[in-house]
Amino acid sequence: MGAPVGKDIEEKIYRTFTEMASSLGYSEVHGRIIAALLVNGSSLPLQELAKRTGYSTSNISLSLDLLELIGVIKRFRKKGDRKLYVSLEGDLLGALKNAVLLKIKKKIQDSFDDFEGYKKELERLGPEERKKVGKIIDALEKELIRLEKYVDLLSKVEIPKD
Repeated sequence: MGAPVGKDIEEKIYRTFTEMASSLGYSEVHGRIIAALLVNGSSLPLQELAKRTGYSTSNISLSLDLLELIGVIKRFRKKGDRKLYVSLEGDLLGALKNAVLLKIKKKIQDSFDDFEGYKKELERLGPEERKKVGKIIDALEKELIRLEKYVDLLSKVEIPKD
């Protein structure tokens, strides 16, 4: 058998970005959108983007909201054309870095919020158990604070230009 060409390679690229998006906690459609724009090399009309990704235009539109928010894509209309176009925006690696950092920071904040709820629940425990569980929560909060500082340091790391 010969080496895969054309559509086979394109589908492998789509699959790679789909897996990357999923591993970061985003949906597969986000990865397919990025892949379609990379493979095309320029902007695509929304309808064409839907066709290339295999998702409906409404599903694509919803997914574009997040990608635009984190700076991966931009939406625009060309003068004299009613179609909505989508293109990659800026540095893809920088946008992915921001997406990862946003996700981690959100999880850290959610954990702090959970711990506040746990502290309120401590009131229902007996004195010994309250003390034991309280120490565990305090220890975990200290580790979360360390993680938060580490993530802040990571956010300051510059992405290599080449």
